[in-house]
Amino acid sequence: MKTIGMIGGMSWESSVEYYKLVNEGIHQALGGVHSAKSVMVSVDFAEIEVLQKNGRWEEATQMMVTAARQVEAAGADFLIICTNTMHKMADEVQAAIQIPLLHIADAAAAAVLERGIHTVGLLGTRFTMQGDFYKRRLADKFGLKVYTPVATDQDIVHNIIYEELVLGKILPSSKAAYQKIMLNLADLGAEGVILGCTEIGLLVKQTDCSLPLFDTTLLHAQAAVQYALEA
Repeated sequence: MKTIGMIGGMSWESSVEYYKLVNEGIHQALGGVHSAKSVMVSVDFAEIEVLQKNGRWEEATQMMVTAARQVEAAGADFLIICTNTMHKMADEVQAAIQIPLLHIADAAAAAVLERGIHTVGLLGTRFTMQGDFYKRRLADKFGLKVYTPVATDQDIVHNIIYEELVLGKILPSSKAAYQKIMLNLADLGAEGVILGCTEIGLLVKQTDCSLPLFDTTLLHAQAAVQYALEA
């Protein structure tokens, strides 16, 4: 079994889910009292959030590189970054370490294509929805057509993440708002929706939407388990 390396804390609410999911996955695969071999470096999200908000991406990149090197030095065989937004600097992180980085968008795209879907909606932070680092990878590497919400809906999605979900607040009114936004994406032509923020799966479940939902936290953790168990 390979040792799974994780950069967490963005937010710790979803990092807890990652830790739970990778251990459940290893146990389900191997049985007995097996659990995942893992190393996690957890950053202070308050520091990251300030850099994101002020567009100080070079400093944020250096923080991710430092954390990745710490994970590698601790003995990890590969790395996952337990957040979608900070894959903005995935290439720089990969270039700074010798172990492989498993990209969260790749895990999502593989699941989308497995369902025979080629047009998806994307929910996430404003940085993920408006930037091209995530959408471009889905389009160029996997041939997916990606829709994002209109600007006003993007504001709602983003604010709920940063003002509620990262703080562990799960509100019925916010779930209803997300449900409406996902219906709007369906009207645009989306055949499924990628939950492109690792906290969104804490708020909405498959039973909350008629479209197939692709929870990136779950899919990324599953990809890590699969890679950890490969010969």
